[in-house]
Amino acid sequence: MLPDDLDDVNFTEADVAEAAVDGTGTRTGSPWGLHRVVEPEGVLPQQAWRLDPDPTPRADEVVVAVERLNLDAASYRQLREAHGSGPAVREAVLGIVAERGKMQNPVTGSGGMLLGTVAAVGPDSPLGLAVGDRIATLVSLTLTPLRIEDGLADWDGESEQVPCRGTAVLFGRSIAAKLPTDLPDSLALAVLDVCGAPALTDRVVRGYRAPSVAVLGGGGKSGSLSLAAARRAGARRLLALVPTDAEAAAVRRAGLADEVVVADARNPVAVAEAVGAQVDVTVVCVDVPGCEHGAVLATADGGTVIFFSMATSFPAAALGAEGLAADVRMLIGNGYVPGHADFAMDLLRAAPGVRALFEARAH
Repeated sequence: MLPDDLDDVNFTEADVAEAAVDGTGTRTGSPWGLHRVVEPEGVLPQQAWRLDPDPTPRADEVVVAVERLNLDAASYRQLREAHGSGPAVREAVLGIVAERGKMQNPVTGSGGMLLGTVAAVGPDSPLGLAVGDRIATLVSLTLTPLRIEDGLADWDGESEQVPCRGTAVLFGRSIAAKLPTDLPDSLALAVLDVCGAPALTDRVVRGYRAPSVAVLGGGGKSGSLSLAAARRAGARRLLALVPTDAEAAAVRRAGLADEVVVADARNPVAVAEAVGAQVDVTVVCVDVPGCEHGAVLATADGGTVIFFSMATSFPAAALGAEGLAADVRMLIGNGYVPGHADFAMDLLRAAPGVRALFEARAH
């Protein structure tokens, strides 16, 4: 069944066809969404300050009736620290979307993703979606035209998942996943939000022969999935670093790591001491800034550091490694690896410990 607000997003074939023709007679917009950039001109949607969220689709676009937003962890943490109470956080999110036509935290630069039902599909869309499909977007809210219509009345501002009525637009080069029928929406959305992390972890770990792996932030969403991915890929030593004893106990109960240590990931010396013998691969899944140098110190020469946190300072990482004379490869986790959605869902289904951690976070 389609959501109630889909009645407010009704498009005829004539509407789609008319929207698909611009002043030059071109039937499609830019597959990267350049036609949605309001300001400044000449940049891609992610870099733009403001997008046009008009829900009338171009020929290669898909319009989604939004049901839920999932704010990324770094953005939500910053909003809570800056605004305090839930209602103030709600007003901050409404203000960002109203001003920018998308959800992009101006401090962290990050956004999240969303869940909804396809309301309209342009005739030239290559995404393989149909009206009525329930999907999660696998592209960031920082580049997704978004309009909120309910004032976020059903959100108390106390969680990363945001009940929402509105519309969003996907471009020809966007990616989305149809929601699985065997998992609750909230659980599927939480997994899909971070599905790039375990997929890239798998790829990197398989590039070594039985490597040692440390995951900073191993008790979180991306961290727990990355631990499971590293185990499946053949890690011989698997270490999770977490910030509290309670989180350490949860990771131990889940059975995701050989070693679980407690340390502040922002303290490089504490990280190095907690990890002990340097590892071949370090995966950073911590949603606070200042974790770059500890990750470098934890990694052996010839090893790899994967940064998944949107709180990462890449100048700090690069210059820190240089200053430490560390011969490490540093990768930016860009959130996309072919097949990443199915891979993450399979990990969740196959690893009861991971699912338990996700379900505990949802309550």
